[in-house]
Amino acid sequence: MLVDASRFAALQEHLSDSIRVASRTEGGGDAGGNIFGELLRHVRDSHEIDTPWGEVALPHYPPVSIGGVTIDLSITKHVLFVWIAALILFAIATAAARKNRKAMVPSGIGNLMESIVVFMRDEVVVPNMGKGGVRYMPYLLTTFLFILFMNLLGLLPYGASATGNISVTAGLAIVAFVVIQLAAIREQGIGGYLAHLTGGVHWALWPIMIPIEVLGLFTKNFALCMRLFANMIGGHIVILSFIGLIFLFKTYLIAPASIGFALGVSMLELFVAFLQAYIFTMLTSLFMGLGMQAGHAEAGESH
Repeated sequence: MLVDASRFAALQEHLSDSIRVASRTEGGGDAGGNIFGELLRHVRDSHEIDTPWGEVALPHYPPVSIGGVTIDLSITKHVLFVWIAALILFAIATAAARKNRKAMVPSGIGNLMESIVVFMRDEVVVPNMGKGGVRYMPYLLTTFLFILFMNLLGLLPYGASATGNISVTAGLAIVAFVVIQLAAIREQGIGGYLAHLTGGVHWALWPIMIPIEVLGLFTKNFALCMRLFANMIGGHIVILSFIGLIFLFKTYLIAPASIGFALGVSMLELFVAFLQAYIFTMLTSLFMGLGMQAGHAEAGESH
C-alpha cells in the first residue's frame, strides 16, 4: 500500500497536536509535545535544520514551472544531508586512496577501505555477476558507502536520515535501473536484450509475455526503492511509538520501559544502517548479474 506524502504529513501534525493537548491536560506542559515534535522533525523533511542553538532556515527559492509542472528547487534538510554524505564519502575515499598510494601495506583508514573493497568484490560482485562484474565495482562500492553514510547520519543528534525520504530512495533506484539495463545491453547487445523480453516463448504469446517482462524490469527497482525507504523510516516510527506510550497511558511510570525499548531500537538501527546498505547493493548486483548471465546463456546456446 502506498502512503500519500501529504496525508502522512497531515496525520503527523494531527498526532502531534493531540499529544500536546494530552500532555497539557495531565499537567506535563509541552514536554510530551516537544519530544514528539523532535521525533517527527527527525523523520519529516523540512526547510529548517535543528542545531544546538535552535532552528536554522535553509535557502528557499521560488518554484519553477517547466512544461506545466511546478518544481521546488529549494534546499531542504534531506537534500543538505545528501550533500553532507557525499562530501564525507569523497573526503574518506580521497584520504584512503592517497594513503594506500604511499604505503605498500595499508593501515588505518586505508586498511578499512581496502577491507570493504575486498568484501564487496569477493562476497557480492563476483558471486552474483562473475568476474566480468568487477568492472562495475566503482558504481556498486559508491552505492554501498553512500547509502551507509546517509543511514548513519540519521543516527546522530540533530541529524536526519535522507534515506527515509522516498524521493531519495527513488533516485537511487532510478540510477540502479539505468545501470542494470546498460549492463544487460552491454553483455547481450541490443538485439539480444530485446529478444529476452519475449521470454523465449512462441511469437503468438509475445503480446502477453512482453508486457510482463517489461513490468518485471520496473518492479525490481520499485522494490529496491520501497524496501530502503520503509526500513529506514520504520525504525524512527517505532521509537516514536514507544515514546508515545507514555502519553497513551497518561502516566510517567511507564517512561523507564518506553525509553529502554526506544534505546534498544536505536541500537538496532545501527545494525539496520549497515544491513540496508548491503541489501540494496547486493540486490542491485544480483539484478545486473541476471541480465549479464542471460547474455552468456544465449551465446552458449548459439554455439
